[in-house]
Amino acid sequence: MVKRDVVFPPGRQALYERNRYSPAIRANGLLFVSGQVGSREDGSPEPELEAQVRRAFDNLQAILAAAGCTFDDVIDVTVFLVDPAATFERIWKVVPEYWGEAPHPTLTAVGVTWLYGFQFEIKVIAKLPESAEG
Repeated sequence: MVKRDVVFPPGRQALYERNRYSPAIRANGLLFVSGQVGSREDGSPEPELEAQVRRAFDNLQAILAAAGCTFDDVIDVTVFLVDPAATFERIWKVVPEYWGEAPHPTLTAVGVTWLYGFQFEIKVIAKLPESAEG
């Protein structure tokens, strides 16, 4: 069995250990990031939608930085939205704060009925800079 090259953002390792998953794995020059939600330091959801989306992006940014990456290195994005008909436009007003100008990464958006008390989740695949490859 190959040992996984796990990336932990500063200050959140206990949260990931409690929930029993790796926040990100380096493999073959890529960074595979687990779904990030708008959780506070204790793991509870940020109650307001736009603040929850910003916190999810901030949590994602912390993982990317821990691996030596930025949002510019992201090549593929999957988002999960509870009640997308009601939340999509509000969520998409926040996204440019993090992605900047086009072209943006590829994107798949999936409507779901439940996200463990959250309304938004984002997972990505990023290209590791050569200096950051495991």
